[in-house]
Amino acid sequence: MYVPTKLFFTKGVGTHREKLTSFELALRDARIACYNLVRVSSIFPPRCKEISIDQGLKHLQPGQIVHVVMSESATAEPNRLVAASVGVAIPKDRDTFGYLSEHHAYGQTAKAAADYAEDLAAEMLATVLGVEFNPNSSWDEKREIWKMADVIVKTKEVTQTAIGHKDGLWTTVVAAAILLP
Repeated sequence: MYVPTKLFFTKGVGTHREKLTSFELALRDARIACYNLVRVSSIFPPRCKEISIDQGLKHLQPGQIVHVVMSESATAEPNRLVAASVGVAIPKDRDTFGYLSEHHAYGQTAKAAADYAEDLAAEMLATVLGVEFNPNSSWDEKREIWKMADVIVKTKEVTQTAIGHKDGLWTTVVAAAILLP
């Protein structure tokens, strides 16, 4: 196998009377439906570089097996808010690994889901790097501690939300990090 050297983020939403088709449509919206997606756990590889979706898609062929960290959420309940988010925390020392996190929820705004996923990735990285903090403190308090510890260089997220279709059709959201050789 390989250690990924690049990754890109994407997101999408799909709606259909069939749950599977709404998922397919969300993948199409995210521009990753034509690949055989294999879900992997949440490690941001050492020295991995983030690239744009357009750059990333140039490295892929339809039918290719592609490793992905993906969050998805679906509902057939009218007006129900669904969210899918992937967060990332990248260490200052790029020779060590970081973390990606998946978060999916009902009733959370895009901001709340995004903040949660980003916080989760940063917290996982901080714990393996030995940074002491109160897990019950606010995101802003933890961010200040991590800044002072000078071990996390960057956090970010990609989030997709949608409101369940008014007539009860399936609505699916996806957020993903695509890992490339």
